[in-house]
Amino acid sequence: MVSTDSLTRETSDQASYERLKKDLINVKDDIAALTAQITDALNNLAGTAKRQARQGYRQARSNVDSTVSDLSERSGAMMDAAQDAAASVEETFEDMIAQRPLATVGLALGLGFLIGVTWRR
Repeated sequence: MVSTDSLTRETSDQASYERLKKDLINVKDDIAALTAQITDALNNLAGTAKRQARQGYRQARSNVDSTVSDLSERSGAMMDAAQDAAASVEETFEDMIAQRPLATVGLALGLGFLIGVTWRR
C-alpha cells in the first residue's frame, strides 16, 4: 500500500524535477543568447578595428607620399641654388681674370710652386 505522504512527496519531487528541468532549459537558452550577443559584439569590434587600421594605413601612406614630395621639391631647390652659386663663382673668376690677367697668372704660378714644393716632401 502506498501512503499519502509518500504520494505527496513523489508528486512534490516530480514538480521540483519539472521546475528544475524548465530552469535548466531557460539557463541554456540564456547562455545561447548571450553567446550570440558576444559573437556579434566581437564581430563589430573586429570590423571597427579593421576599418581603423585601413584608415591609419592610408593616412600613413599619404604622409609618406607628402614627405617624399616635399623632400623632392627641397632637393630640387637646393640643386638649383648650388648651380646658381657655381655659375656666380665662375662668373666672378672670369671677371677677375679679365680685369687682372697678370695678377691671375702670378697667383697661378705661386700656387703651382707651393703645390710642387709640398708634393716633394
